[in-house]
Amino acid sequence: MRRVGPWLSSVWMLTVMALLWVGCASRQTPVATLPSPIPTSRTAYGIASWYGPGFNGHRTSSGIIYNEDDLTAASVLFPLGSQVRVTNLANGRVVEVTINDHGPYLHGRAIDLSHRAAITLGMIGTGTARVRMDVLSAPAGGPPIGMRYFVQIGSFGNPANAQRVLERVTIYYPDARIIEAESGDAHYYRVRMGAFMDHSQATARASRLSSLGYPAEVITE
Repeated sequence: MRRVGPWLSSVWMLTVMALLWVGCASRQTPVATLPSPIPTSRTAYGIASWYGPGFNGHRTSSGIIYNEDDLTAASVLFPLGSQVRVTNLANGRVVEVTINDHGPYLHGRAIDLSHRAAITLGMIGTGTARVRMDVLSAPAGGPPIGMRYFVQIGSFGNPANAQRVLERVTIYYPDARIIEAESGDAHYYRVRMGAFMDHSQATARASRLSSLGYPAEVITE
């Protein structure tokens, strides 16, 4: 039998040890990748506006009295009580707000910030800003972030017609309002109610309105 020299023997031993180390390492639990602090499904982009004068001291949709000096906001993208971090994409300024009201009621707006929150974001002068909205926390049991249910009882090209319907239905439901919408060159005025937290609430409202003679339908946005 041919004998192996000491140098080859050392190389062989090192090779075996390396293979054993790799095998052991492959059986170790891999290091976990740190999750993103804000999941993508809980992030939204849109146009922010702000409100204050004329609303200060009024009751919000959550029942809390609106104070323009608090860090709060109105939106129908997030459940009431949600904590949302808002970033002004134009200047990078950030504010954390509590969603305590429904709104905005102007088509194309995603969130209405309190006066103080708007100051923090540096958007008082411009009035609006394109923002990123990250949900930090939300009440349990609500629908997916960004999904809300509304009841619509008409879409009109003439704002006077929408106003007449609004005046009739607010006798029964004071949360009805007119939402303006555009499609190309056409302008529409939609009479809507909501947002509702779940589909059953919206369908119940639509059924009651139908019994009163209004062509109600549930809208998901």
